[in-house]
Amino acid sequence: MEKEMTGIDRRKMLLSMIRETDVPVSGTSLGKKTGVSRQVVVQDIALLRTEGYPIISTARGYIIDEPKEVCRLFKVYHTNEQVEDELTTIVDLGGSVVNVMVNHRVYGKLDAPLNIKNRRDVAKFVNDLETGKSTPLLNVTSGYHFHKISAETEEILDEIEVALREKNYLAELLPYEMTE
Repeated sequence: MEKEMTGIDRRKMLLSMIRETDVPVSGTSLGKKTGVSRQVVVQDIALLRTEGYPIISTARGYIIDEPKEVCRLFKVYHTNEQVEDELTTIVDLGGSVVNVMVNHRVYGKLDAPLNIKNRRDVAKFVNDLETGKSTPLLNVTSGYHFHKISAETEEILDEIEVALREKNYLAELLPYEMTE
């Protein structure tokens, strides 16, 4: 006996189907794929909108108005004094620093969210480091660390990569580091 899909599961599935395509998806098509009527899909879309999802109805179906972002993992190396310059370089070119991560030989992978999107975030982060009793995570691996960086396009990530390379902050990924 097959378990019936709950409304919550169905709405997650609808959201996923709308996000996975760049073209509008009709309510009829969504209904067929989830095993409900088009009217139930309309009601589910209304509920998703009340939860804050920016779903738009068009003559051809539903689309979601969310910015598409791409991410890339960068391995970098620099000193504590260069943290602000590194982060400012990234945000000035349109990138967001999602996290910082190190691969420690004893402790393994250590990861901390940063979510630095602009110069104000950079200044706050640097101030927190200067006024706290802690040092940047890069110190546990002699300056080597990783950042997951997001941006609107691959071209922006390419520009960030070039700028980090020109400042000698980019470090070479080793073969065992190629996976995120």
